[in-house]
Amino acid sequence: MKKLSVVICVYNEEPNIQPLSQQIKDALSGIDFEAIFVDDGSTDRTREEIRKINDDRFILVELKRNYGQSSALQAGIDQAAGEFVVLIDGDLQNDPADIPNMLRMAEAEGWDMVAGVRANRQDGMFLRKIPSKIANYMIRQSTGIHMKDLGCTLKIFTHETIKSIHIYGELHRFIPVLVTLEGATRITQVDVNHRPRQYGKSKYNLSRTTRVMSDLLLMLFFKKYLQRPMHFFGALGIITLILGMLINFYLLVVKLLGNNIWGKPLLMLGILLVVAGIQFITIGIIAELQMRTYFEAQQKTPYRIKKVTPAKEN
Repeated sequence: MKKLSVVICVYNEEPNIQPLSQQIKDALSGIDFEAIFVDDGSTDRTREEIRKINDDRFILVELKRNYGQSSALQAGIDQAAGEFVVLIDGDLQNDPADIPNMLRMAEAEGWDMVAGVRANRQDGMFLRKIPSKIANYMIRQSTGIHMKDLGCTLKIFTHETIKSIHIYGELHRFIPVLVTLEGATRITQVDVNHRPRQYGKSKYNLSRTTRVMSDLLLMLFFKKYLQRPMHFFGALGIITLILGMLINFYLLVVKLLGNNIWGKPLLMLGILLVVAGIQFITIGIIAELQMRTYFEAQQKTPYRIKKVTPAKEN
């Protein structure tokens, strides 16, 4: 097993490939590493530039089309065989020179994950920095993962930690949350260098805000109710059902007193709440069955063992 696997996702980063590969070679001199470039369906000459590297430590994984950063990261992680796995952007904004220090920290101090913090971020204030700060604050407050810079790609993990998760959709922003859910407790941060983009075009814009909000709701559900979805849907269903029944009981009394209740908005609301309550409870039952299938079919356990040691007799 190699000491380090470097996973780099690229999409139309043709001018950045050669300088990045050389910087990786220089930064990781003396370290047994492999560098995995995942080409996420580039339409320029990115793949050709990767093939020019002419170094058997560099691997090219070509995806059939553009799947997005999360899927590309997962493809690279699946190929990674190193004792430690580092994720880094392919746009030269992350500095490979930071990797050796992060590797030393992870190895010497036993961290599950060492995350980079862009101390002097070289991005636009209104389109990148401010939305990022707002997103980081919301994620910290909602998930309890108190990290300064959740959006920095540069992170290093132990092989076991990164292989314990599966990244899909656009959950690459929530990797620290995902590894925490899988039992990673030793997580730290370190300031890293951040450089302005020199070549190519940024793939980020404000349209991703709604996606971040949607993924945040998913992470909140995962964190609190992943193993007990009935507690969420069941409680919501019971409350809704009781409210509907109370409204309908009130309308029944009104009807028995000789008043006409047909067509009243309150009647419609009562019926709707009863139906919605039954649906929520049904969804909870189905979700519980799916979680049973998830754990049993993949032979997963609802817990993570940190260490097993034999008891010693006195």
